[in-house]
Amino acid sequence: MAKEKTVFVCSECGYETPKWLGKCPACNQWNTFYEEKLTKQSGSKYEKKKEAVPMVLNKLEGKEISRTSTGFSELDRVLGGGLVKGSLVLLGGEPGIGKSTLILQICDKIKGEGKVLYVSGEESAEQIKLRADRLGIHNEDILFLGETDIGLIEGVIVKENPKLVIIDSIQTMYSDEITSAPGSVSQVREITSKIMRVCKENAITTIIIGHVTKDGNIAGPRVLEHMVDTVLYLEGERYFSYRILRGVKNRFGSTNEIGMFEMQEKGMCEILNPSSILISEREETPPGSIIIATMEGTRPLMVEIQSLTSTSVFGIPKRTANGMDYNRLTLLIAVLEKKVGLNLGNQDVYINVVGGIKLNEPAIDLGVVLAAASSYKNIPIPKGTVAIGEVGLTGEIRSVNLIEKRIKEAEKLGFTTCIIPESNKKLLKETYKLDIIGVNDIKDVMKKMGIK
Repeated sequence: MAKEKTVFVCSECGYETPKWLGKCPACNQWNTFYEEKLTKQSGSKYEKKKEAVPMVLNKLEGKEISRTSTGFSELDRVLGGGLVKGSLVLLGGEPGIGKSTLILQICDKIKGEGKVLYVSGEESAEQIKLRADRLGIHNEDILFLGETDIGLIEGVIVKENPKLVIIDSIQTMYSDEITSAPGSVSQVREITSKIMRVCKENAITTIIIGHVTKDGNIAGPRVLEHMVDTVLYLEGERYFSYRILRGVKNRFGSTNEIGMFEMQEKGMCEILNPSSILISEREETPPGSIIIATMEGTRPLMVEIQSLTSTSVFGIPKRTANGMDYNRLTLLIAVLEKKVGLNLGNQDVYINVVGGIKLNEPAIDLGVVLAAASSYKNIPIPKGTVAIGEVGLTGEIRSVNLIEKRIKEAEKLGFTTCIIPESNKKLLKETYKLDIIGVNDIKDVMKKMGIK
């Protein structure tokens, strides 16, 4: 009997090798290779391949993209205006974050657009029906299919020709042509390829739900994210009701857009004005608290940053950053010590971004510095103040992008003072009702805020 041929595949990037390796030479990850059996690929349905003919790009005419609204303006913002006909969307998120709830609500809100096929390999029809009753889903065009065999699913898709297909989830589907278990690298890659082919050929919009790993990335090979048109992440803290839908890849719109939702008893409810929600509980201005203006894609957000400094008990100061990069916090503390003279070497410093939001852009630096200095000196920052600016290693306040959008958002919410880099202030073309203070370095900021 002939010995079956096997190949080792990296679970992170899909790299194949005839023998096991400890470290993947493609993605440099350790212990990621799994053994899989090689199978003969079935013949193509096209016995004779068509001849490929190149076309002159300048002679082609661009066509308008056909979009369908999801019924959620926040989701439409992230998608770039709605679901594109024939597109493949990948939605990832932690278990229990609300992926299936959001998708089921979308199925109901596109009522009248055509049939919707909901394919689930994780839940039974009774479980989906219970969730639908709780959410008040009454769309008669929703078809349910509890199946994991991709061959059968393809047949149903072609027969029913729905407007929208939901695959929940990609890790539970399998193909008879691949001998490995469902959820493996080969299975996920093959099934995504089959779904993409049948949906592109029939111009059917498809949403795939994917599991995430402990690192927060979508499980399966990285090639999965390259194959789809749009990649969305649903994020949120376990003990907060707010959810953030973030677009990290979009072939039909801008990337890094976000939409905000709140998980309620009746499902996901969109938040049209996130800034007012994130600062609604802020009535007074205690020491160590300040509002900053950050950008998420093209949307300005007003977020509160809180800081607490206390004398270290064990002699080794502790730094804790919740909602921002830890290394960025230690850098800003070093700048405060060197350029302002604050003795934070014996202080524990804690920074918290209120609302469970995670901020990455450097424009929050000035707010972090002011909050830490305010807590250390026990001097509150004047009420109605917004801080915007990047802090350099030499203590200078560097300019940030989209400054006018940030100022307009602060003005709309009733703030009276806005601290911005002097270089940004010189380039402002409009006049605003709020008082704009331009600063050059950290010492200048401390002096104008009365923190000495």
